[in-house]
Amino acid sequence: MKLELVDAKKWINLFVEKVQANKANLNELDTAIGDGDHGTNMDRGMNAIKDSFAKKDPENVADLYKATAFAMIQKVGGASGPLYGTAFLDMSKAVKAENIELADLIQVGTDGIKRRGQSDVGMKTMINIWQPVSDALKNDAFDQKVIDSALENVKELVATKGRASYLEEKSKGHIDPGAQSSAYLFESLLEVLGD
Repeated sequence: MKLELVDAKKWINLFVEKVQANKANLNELDTAIGDGDHGTNMDRGMNAIKDSFAKKDPENVADLYKATAFAMIQKVGGASGPLYGTAFLDMSKAVKAENIELADLIQVGTDGIKRRGQSDVGMKTMINIWQPVSDALKNDAFDQKVIDSALENVKELVATKGRASYLEEKSKGHIDPGAQSSAYLFESLLEVLGD
């Protein structure tokens, strides 16, 4: 299965809507284990994505992901900008190079986050959402349950990366804000695939 331009656009636009509708929630999650600004930072990135698309409507999927990447890198502070940016930039290069399946594309994004953040599954980061989604897509088993159970798992982990890692055991029982914004990304994808 591949995402064509119309659906890819719908996906990113839905993500923008979800993040902006949940800005306060993301800030609240970040207040518990970070510096309380993930929602604000992500909102800035979402506005940058909207501005970028309004200036120049992407003509292909590679351009769409590239524009998304640059908006995130330039406008989202903290670790999230470079991490999302790397994921979408790598995805942009991958769709440009070959006619890549959606499952493989999400894995490319996941690998980009792992490389940029020098992290992996089990460290209470957004990877704990990206990797299960990628696996589920590979097995043709992607649904809301995958996202929900990935978020539940994140909650029980102890953070070993980022600002939340300073809290050590106290980070347990909290949802990582980057994992939550990634959940919005993939809930948006699910809506597009369900259409």
